[in-house]
Amino acid sequence: MIRQPQNTDRPPEPQNGQPAGSGEAWLGHNRSGKRRLWERLNPRHRKDLRLLAEALALRQNHARLPEPARGRLESALADLDRVIRRIAALLAELARRTPPPG
Repeated sequence: MIRQPQNTDRPPEPQNGQPAGSGEAWLGHNRSGKRRLWERLNPRHRKDLRLLAEALALRQNHARLPEPARGRLESALADLDRVIRRIAALLAELARRTPPPG
């Protein structure tokens, strides 16, 4: 399905030559309050929110899987979690054994 772009009517410029809104509003950018809020957030917080949204979407997809596939996925995730914990333990042991440089 091909969507036609929505025509957004720009506010007319007043008689004194100054635009009625900001330059970004005049160009059609940042018209949404949600968009402005998103851009005001710290980039690290935006990354956290995006990560949470993706995790929620994956969890919802996971719940829609048939039972056999869900069981295999949970088993694979448990195996992956064990490997991650093992690697973290090995890295901690390596850091403990390695003398500081100098």
